[in-house]
Amino acid sequence: LNFQDCFCTSRTQVESLRPEKQSETSIHQPLVGEPPFSRLSSSTRAKDVICSTNVSHYELQVEIGRGFDNLTSVHLARHTPTGTLVTIKITNLENCTDERLKALQKAVILSHFFRHPNITSYWTVFTVGSWLWVISPFMAYGSASQLLKTYFPEGMSETLIRNILFGAVRGLSYLHQNGCIHRSIKASHILISGDGLVTLSGLSHLHSLVKHGQRRRAVYDFPQFSTSVQPWLSPELLRQDLHGYNVKSDIYSVGITACELASGKVPFQDMHRTQMLLQKLKGPPYSPLDVSIFPQSESRMKNSRSGVDSGIGESVLVSSGTRTVNSDRLQTPSSKTFSPAFFSLVQLCLQQDPEKRPSASSLLSHVFFKQMKEESQDSILTLLPPKPSIALSPVSPWTEPECDFPDEKDSNWEF
Repeated sequence: LNFQDCFCTSRTQVESLRPEKQSETSIHQPLVGEPPFSRLSSSTRAKDVICSTNVSHYELQVEIGRGFDNLTSVHLARHTPTGTLVTIKITNLENCTDERLKALQKAVILSHFFRHPNITSYWTVFTVGSWLWVISPFMAYGSASQLLKTYFPEGMSETLIRNILFGAVRGLSYLHQNGCIHRSIKASHILISGDGLVTLSGLSHLHSLVKHGQRRRAVYDFPQFSTSVQPWLSPELLRQDLHGYNVKSDIYSVGITACELASGKVPFQDMHRTQMLLQKLKGPPYSPLDVSIFPQSESRMKNSRSGVDSGIGESVLVSSGTRTVNSDRLQTPSSKTFSPAFFSLVQLCLQQDPEKRPSASSLLSHVFFKQMKEESQDSILTLLPPKPSIALSPVSPWTEPECDFPDEKDSNWEF
C-alpha cells in the first residue's frame, strides 16, 4: 500500500484469502459475518454514500481529540454533499517513524478486510499532500473514557458496564477468530455511537498471528511506541520472554478495562513500569476492590451480597462542575454495588496464567452477560445521559498547518 495513492475502502464482503497469498497482515480464515442478533447503526449505513476523496467535501468543525502518540488530530466534520457528520483523523506522515508508518499501513489494510458492527469502520482513506486523512463514522458519545470523565468520574453502574463490555468483547472475539491480537483494549478505544452501537477502535496496535500462511501459537513483537497503553497490558506481554503472548493477552486487558469502567480510574496509572510489572506478576488476580492498584483516591465500591445491581440513581457532577444531572441513568459510587458475576468476570480475565483465562467467544457466555440476550441495543441508551447536542458553524476550508501539533498528553478521544 502506498499512502500517496488515494483510494476508498469499500466495505464489501471479503472471501477467505488463500494461504499462499497471505502475508503477516493477512487474515487466517474466512472473515466471519455480522452476528444475526445485531443491527447496524444509521452511521454505518451512511458509508455507502460517503466515499469522497475530495478534501473540499469535508467541512472541519472542531478538534475533539488526539491519538497515535499525539501524531494524529481527530476532528468532527461535516460531509457537505450529504450533510452527514463524520470523524476525520489527520496524521502528518512526515512526522511518523518507519514503525509508525507500518502501524498506520496495517490499520488501513486490515480495516478494509474487517466487516463487523463492533469494529470501527474506515469509510475513506486518502492523502492531502503529506497528510493522511481517515474518514470514520461520528460516534456521538465519544469513547467510554470520555464518558467516565464527563458523567461518571467515579465509575459506571454494572448494567452500563455490561452493555459496553459486551459490544467490545464481541468485536474482540471477531478479531481473535481472524487471527489478530488487538493489544490496546482500554476505555478510550471503546466508542459509542448516538444510537447505542459499541465499537472497538485502536486498529493501529493490531498484530497478526499469521505469518507465511501459518497461524503461530505466540508472537514476541512488543509495541515499542505504545508506552501509554502499558497499564492495560498483560504480564506475559510486558515480560517479553521466550514464551511470547497470544490472544489471551487481550483478555487480561478486558479485565483491566472492567476495573477502569467500574472505578473511573486507570489501574497502575501512576506506577513506574518496573513497579507495575512486579505488581502484576506477584500475586493473585485483582478485583475492582484492590485499591492499591488505583491512583490517588480509594474506591468506594461495595460488593453486593444479593448479587444484583442496586440500580439506585442519584445526582452526579458533570464535567463543568457547576450543575448536577438527576437521572436514573447516572449513579453515585456510594449507591453502586457489584454482583458476584462481575467479580467473577474480572478475576477470570486477570488470571496470571494466560491458559486459565477464557477465550473472547466463551467470555460472551459468562453469566455476567446473560441478560444481554434479553436486551436490545437500545437499552444502553437508557443508561446514558441525553445525546450531546452539537452546535455546528461554517468553518474555513482546511489548510495545511504551518507548524506541528502541540504536545498534549491528555487526549479525550483516542483512535
